[in-house]
Amino acid sequence: MEPITFTPGTLVVLVGPSASGKSTFARQYPATWSLCLDVLRGQIADDEADQSATFTALRIQHALLEARLARGLTTLIADTNLAPHVRGALLGAARFWGRPAHAVLFGLPLAECERRNASRDRTVPVEILREQYARKPTAAELAAEGFDHVHHV
Repeated sequence: MEPITFTPGTLVVLVGPSASGKSTFARQYPATWSLCLDVLRGQIADDEADQSATFTALRIQHALLEARLARGLTTLIADTNLAPHVRGALLGAARFWGRPAHAVLFGLPLAECERRNASRDRTVPVEILREQYARKPTAAELAAEGFDHVHHV
């Protein structure tokens, strides 16, 4: 997967179901760029899958996002970002700080996501993965939401 060059200060929102390659994509960039709820849940609860830590993780992620955007630092949001209201809040933060916002849409077929998921140490239940896949927006939907650019991976 070739890295994409982003203008400094860009908000990069990764969009795709679990096991679609978001974490692999994010690892192409400096670790400081990436904000991920799994990582934050792990830091809060010693368990990345502990959903009871999500509210606190979201508050921390938002504070870090605001701080980075205020400083003009490129920031990747490496979560599924499948809900329109989640993407809307991220776009709102980018607009507040006058930063460009790019979406990176992961187009791996469902069968490949399921195969990759099955080989992981920590798997997502198949029914959840399928529900995530069904919620994946199209590039046109992301553009209509207000992203300055939509990249296909």
